[in-house]
Amino acid sequence: MPVVLLATDADQLHDEVDAALGDEQTTVHRVHTGREVIPAVKALDPDLVILDLQIGNMGGMATCLSLRSEEGAGRLRRRPVMMLLDRIADVFLARRSDADGWLVKPLDAIRIRHSTEALLAGEEYREGVGVVPTDEIEPMNVVVPEAASVENPAEPESGMASKLTESAAEADDSADEKAEADNAEAAEG
Repeated sequence: MPVVLLATDADQLHDEVDAALGDEQTTVHRVHTGREVIPAVKALDPDLVILDLQIGNMGGMATCLSLRSEEGAGRLRRRPVMMLLDRIADVFLARRSDADGWLVKPLDAIRIRHSTEALLAGEEYREGVGVVPTDEIEPMNVVVPEAASVENPAEPESGMASKLTESAAEADDSADEKAEADNAEAAEG
C-alpha cells in the first residue's frame, strides 16, 4: 500500500492530488510547509514525496534539496520526489533540486496518476520533454556579430551601426562649430 506525502499550502491542490491518488491502496498525507517535510518523512516513511513549488517560506526547491541532503548523509533512505511546477520555465528549478519527476500546473487526475505510477515503479516522469537543456540556451541579450565584421573589424557594419556612427560624427561637428563660435564671441567681447 503506497504512502504519499504531499507538501502544499493550497487546499485546492491538496484536493486534486487526494482525489486522483487517494483510494484503498494509496494513502495521501499532507503537510503545509517545507519545514514539516523532513519530520513527516521520518515519521511516515512515504514511498513518494510530492512538493508544490510554492509552499510557505521554504519552497519546493529548498525542501527537495534539504531532503536530498538528508538522504545523502544516510539519515533517510532515498525516495522519489515529484515537484508540482507553476510554469514550464520552472523545469530548471526541478532539475537543479534533483527531483525525479515533475508536473506543470494546471493538473489533471490522469497526469497525476500516470506520473505517480511511473515514479513508484522507479522510473522518471518529466513533463516538457521538448525543453532545451539549460546549458544549451543562449542568452537573449547576446549580439552575435556577422562573419564579415569579425574578419574585417576596421570596416564599420552596414545598417543601423553606420547610421549611428554618422549621427555621432554630425553631432561632434556641430558641437565643434558651436565651441568655435563661442570662443570667437568671447575673444571679441
